This record gives sequence, C-alpha cells and structure tokens, in this order.
Amino acid sequence: MLDIKLITENVDLIKEAARKKQIDIDIDRLIAVDSERRGLLKSIENKRKQQNEASEQIPSVGDDKKKELVELMKVVKEELQMEETRFRGVMEEWRSLMLQVPNIPDVSVPEGINDEQNEEIKKWGEETSFSFTPKNHVDIMTNLGMVDFDRGVKIVGFRGYFLKGDGALLSFAIWNYVRDFLMKKGGFTPMITPSLIRKEAFVGTGYLPQSEEDLYKTQDESYLSGTSEVPIMGFYMDETLDKKDLPIKFLSFSPCYRREAGSYGKDTKGLMRVHEFMKLEQVVLCEASHEESVRLHEELQANAEEIVQSLGIPYRVVLNCAGDLGLGQVKKYDIETWVPSENKYRETHSCSYFHDFQSRRLNIRYKDDTGMKYVHSLNNTAIATPRFLISLVENNQQEDGSVKIPEVLIPYFGKDKISKT
Repeated sequence: MLDIKLITENVDLIKEAARKKQIDIDIDRLIAVDSERRGLLKSIENKRKQQNEASEQIPSVGDDKKKELVELMKVVKEELQMEETRFRGVMEEWRSLMLQVPNIPDVSVPEGINDEQNEEIKKWGEETSFSFTPKNHVDIMTNLGMVDFDRGVKIVGFRGYFLKGDGALLSFAIWNYVRDFLMKKGGFTPMITPSLIRKEAFVGTGYLPQSEEDLYKTQDESYLSGTSEVPIMGFYMDETLDKKDLPIKFLSFSPCYRREAGSYGKDTKGLMRVHEFMKLEQVVLCEASHEESVRLHEELQANAEEIVQSLGIPYRVVLNCAGDLGLGQVKKYDIETWVPSENKYRETHSCSYFHDFQSRRLNIRYKDDTGMKYVHSLNNTAIATPRFLISLVENNQQEDGSVKIPEVLIPYFGKDKISKT
C-alpha cells in the first residue's frame, strides 16, 4: 500500500505505474473518494467537538439556554449518525481502491507486458553439451527410482508426485547445503514457518485480493501460503522495531502450495509446475532507504547466484519488465537455470524489493531521530525444490543413465553419483 499523500500529489506517476504493470484501477475515482473521505472525517470531528462543548456547557447554563442546546444537539446527533454511516461506506470503497494501487517500478525496470519481454543482463557458465542425446528429468529420475508420478497422480491428482529414494535424499542434501551456505554468510536467523496462515498476512504482503485464485483456502477462512515470505512478513505485524536491529535477515524454510490456476496446459508433466513444494527463502527488513534496499537487493541476488554457481549449473539473470512485476514489487531479478532437454533457461529463483509497500499494510515501523517510519522489505528464493532438481539432474546426467553429484553436495548426499543398483 502506498501513502495516500504520495498518491494524491503524484497522480500521473501512479497512473503510469498502473499502466506499466497492467493494473486496472481508476485512480481518479480513488482521488474523488479520498476527497469525500477527508471531508466527511472533518465534518464528523467538528460535530463531535460540538457535542463535547455542549455537554460541558449544559450543566452551567439557564433553563432556556439548556433547552436550546439540547434541541441543537438532537439535530447534530442525527446529522452525525448519517455522516458516520456514509463514512463507513466511503471507507470501504477507499480501502478497496487503496489495496489495488500498484507500487512504482524503479526507473531501471524495462517496459513489457509479460516474461517474454524480460531483459537478459547476465549469463554464467556454458550451456551443457553432451556426446549423446540427453534425456529429460522425468525419464532420468523415473529410471533411477527417484520419483513416482503415476502413484503421485493416484494419491494427489493432477500434478501429483512422490520423491523417493535418492530423489528424497538429494532434496535433503540440497536443503542442508543451502542452509549451511547462507548461515556461514552470517546475520541470518533460521526459521521454520507455518504455511496455514490467516488472511491478514496475505493482504499485507499483496497476495490478496489480487492473487486469490492461485491460493488454497480452508474451511476456516485461512489460506495455504505459496512462500514463507508471507508468514515472515506477518511475524512483526503491528510492531515497532528498534532501528539498531536493522537490517533483520531471515532464512526461512517451509512447504509451499500454489494452485497454478493461471497455468492450464503449461508444464503438465514433470516437476516444473507442481502444487506442493519446499523452499528456502531469504527475507530482509531494513531501514526506509532506497539506497539500502538497492544494496541489499544486490546482496541477496549475489547469494542466490553463488549457490547456483557452486552447484555448477549454467544460468542467466533477467531483469523483469514492468508487466511481469507483482503489485508491490519495485524491481525483480529472476535466475533462470539451463534445462538441456528443452534447450532453454527456466526460472528457478526470484529476488525482489518493495520499499514500504508491504510494511504499510502490515504496520511494521521503527523510530529514528526524525520520527516513525515504515521498514523496507525484500525477499529472495535461496532454493526451491523439486523444481531445481530438473536442472541439477539434467545437466549432470551421464551416458549410462546415472547422475553425477556436484562436488559440494557429496558430503551432504553421501556419494558421488546416482545410478541403478
């Protein structure tokens, strides 16, 4: 959520942000509703002041004056009740419109309507070549007993899967390796977060109301989260932090759930787009400084790239265009790792910053010498499985059908390759 003062003083800038992000919102209507809101609020406050002043005068005035004040207050009370009723309706529309206002993209964010217009800014590693015809991850992992899709569909339904044997052990190894890698960086508080979360945290992070169709909802009006960003950002909801503790860095682990409602017909086979997965996420709260947000954004991105590099997986980094940004994101990078069977890069990591968009909604503040301020927030995918397994097994497949284990994972996995026993 943006500051209403920022919106009213920069109408054209906000309209341009909505255009770039392809957000359909009537900013002029918001401005009109806000004007009505402020007018009603002023009138209500004046009438309450009149009531208070009359209440103080009545005991000390004569009968005629007392009668006059009582009659006047009856009129004021009726008008006040009508305005308060009207104010509640205006506030409902105002809040609804405010929740739809997008954050302003950074000036470096390119124009574009979807991920096809994202801008490649970096490549690392050589795209893996083979002296044999490479297989896809479905065939590799099925042949090695690492995954069972048939029984997954039988038990779960569409996009169901079981990771088993070395598929499960490889996932454990990756999680533990990435955890140790980032904890050695220092400054992170490790967290295991809940996935079943109340609505307020989703509204606060910007996933509601816009992305409700992609969330699983329970019978008690809670939702299953698609990222631990949601509970971590809710952790300090309605709290005032100490500036000396900033930045606060979390490394959080959680199961994640997404309906993939907008992905009908896409990646229907394999592990690329599943409903349930695991993720390690970097989440940071920092002081209200654009420069600090940019610095930490680059730091989190570097952490994720170092992880992928250490695993020897070729990748590229793209700068997301405005149309591929979420409602609250100021800027976002994606890491796309090389998938040999598809002969292209596929997104496995994202890294975003939001300024105070989320913290205003969640009321997370700190105090400095100039007064109260809302913190800035950032998040980054450290690793998400099973999606990352696709690039890992495909880039490390051998002609005999086995999979070579990256050197840094061997101490965690316990052997240097996966082969049929």
